[in-house]
Amino acid sequence: MTEEELHTVVHLPKVELHTHFEGCAPPAFIRGLAKEKKVDLSKIFRPDGSYDYRDFWHFLEVYEAATSVLKSPEDFARLCKAILDESADQGIVYLESFISPDFCGGGDVGAWKEYLHAIQDAAAEARRDHGIVMRGVVTCIRHFGPEKAKDAARCAAETAGDWITGFGMGGDEKQGKQRDFAWSFDCAREAGLKLTTHAGEWNGPSEVRDAVEDLGVDRIGHGVNAHSDPALMDLLAERNITLEVCPGSNVFLGVFGALDQHPIQKLRARGVPVTVSTDDPPFFHTTMKKEYEALARTFRWGEEVFRELNKTAIDAAFCDDTTRAAVTKILERP
Repeated sequence: MTEEELHTVVHLPKVELHTHFEGCAPPAFIRGLAKEKKVDLSKIFRPDGSYDYRDFWHFLEVYEAATSVLKSPEDFARLCKAILDESADQGIVYLESFISPDFCGGGDVGAWKEYLHAIQDAAAEARRDHGIVMRGVVTCIRHFGPEKAKDAARCAAETAGDWITGFGMGGDEKQGKQRDFAWSFDCAREAGLKLTTHAGEWNGPSEVRDAVEDLGVDRIGHGVNAHSDPALMDLLAERNITLEVCPGSNVFLGVFGALDQHPIQKLRARGVPVTVSTDDPPFFHTTMKKEYEALARTFRWGEEVFRELNKTAIDAAFCDDTTRAAVTKILERP
């Protein structure tokens, strides 16, 4: 691959389906907010200013500490602007982000609506400024338990529409079972929301199968450990269940030792719909441009492959057909 070809790949318009809203917070933004609020968060940063944690479970603690300074709708509006400014710089034209009512009003529907209104206003401003389209996917937090998840589902159902278009679950995959959260997913489905859940990042392929069979999801967050079960890969392909793959995150956290050991190529070759996202980019020292460059160099993927990945992503996006068609036109430009 020539440098010119690599430059073309890196600068393609992009669709990103798997980001955690608070997890996209630049460290400088969180440090600044903490200083404004006179909160000492020095222990969660390294000397170079980046987030500091030992492993995935410590990452969850640091993540929650960082989000603790996000207190008001205004804070979340400012964060939304910071995220979308950065996303636009990465060439992202459509972004879906996981937003948790647990962090936006403590699961109270009235408070959640205030936070959501502020975030939507900031997203509308970014669309005017940059042309980037954002949609929100409400998420419950698995390690907070099924009862708290019901509050998140109620918030999602009450605000389902053109902007809140999906419901999902993040958090510690080692806690509980997918089926424990069936009520919340049924509630969201009845409200017309599309469904996704984290599965098969840390647990094995059975976790992915449980998500498909017990929750009836449209997409899977990560899902990469499905690669060890050929029948499961075939099931995902047959049902057109898209995986929101985050290669850089998987390697950074040690799910796979190196990018050349990552199964995204194997999954794609088996016919499983796969997409590329950054997960929590500042935590994992990645960006969409870095993801594209690394994948292109490692797997020798050219422009055609990345255009196919973006077509898969917009087809799987939780948006209306008018939005899908508009974004598709941008993706298809020479």
